[in-house]
Amino acid sequence: MKKYVLLSVGELLVDLIGTELASSILETPEFERFQGGSPANMAANMARLGQPVALISCIGNDNLGVFLRDEVAKTGIDTQHIAVDPFQPTSIVVVSRTKGTPDFIAYRTADRMLQPQHISDELLAESAVFHTTCFALSQEPAQSTIVDAAKRANALGCRVSIDCNYAPQIWPDREQAWKVISAYCGQDGLVKLSEDDAERLYGKRVTEEQILADFHAMGADLICLTKGGDGSVISYNKGKEKITVGVKPIEVIDATGAGDAYWAGFLTAFSEGKTPAVCSQAGANLAALKLVTKGPLPAQVDKALLYVD
Repeated sequence: MKKYVLLSVGELLVDLIGTELASSILETPEFERFQGGSPANMAANMARLGQPVALISCIGNDNLGVFLRDEVAKTGIDTQHIAVDPFQPTSIVVVSRTKGTPDFIAYRTADRMLQPQHISDELLAESAVFHTTCFALSQEPAQSTIVDAAKRANALGCRVSIDCNYAPQIWPDREQAWKVISAYCGQDGLVKLSEDDAERLYGKRVTEEQILADFHAMGADLICLTKGGDGSVISYNKGKEKITVGVKPIEVIDATGAGDAYWAGFLTAFSEGKTPAVCSQAGANLAALKLVTKGPLPAQVDKALLYVD
């Protein structure tokens, strides 16, 4: 039994989100402060399911960093591996509140300062899954640190996972992004991406078959391609097997964070040795709860919910 089911690595930052609906940041006079960062949200979702999880991130030596650490600790995540950079302030993302695609500006500072000493072999060896995001991989020194740690994780029997949430505004060099993502996924990766993620990464709409073929060619072991209301496709065993999973129609209240909820449910089931079909259903069940919940998931979620048909 490993100490941590999930070791989530990457951005922990402050989201300053507009308080009122507006077409852009220019039209937004007031903002509200929230704890943000997909790796932290992923870990929080698994902690809500009662799973032991840890977060490796880097914050600044400032009061925004204190705010983030305190917020993360409330969810049950082990925060002892959150590093503090003495020179860079805590990272901030400013976001407009909108019904469409939000206008945002990312001020990348401490979050990208992860160093090799922040991710020890001992920590990797006692973790079941090592997880990160494209945001975390998009800038040095975190980029090299995380790719190197993924290689070590794979060698130490810790499964490597990524939410391939590529965004050109965060990572403008698409060619370099492909190389880095490929190096990461090549560690028998468990890959989650949406059709929209894929379109941004390729720079155009491509077929499901091409996405699956390309990621397996990188060395990914399992790929979960989510398709919104059309469910998901899981290609696994290096592409030798594939299943399609539908979703039940529901009345969506808040779609923010549904992807993080899906993958948290999926990886929780995966860590318990469930089949890809059961893992996908577990992910869909937790995502469905998120879609009908305004704001974050409840502080505690009964893990049995994952396995309801």
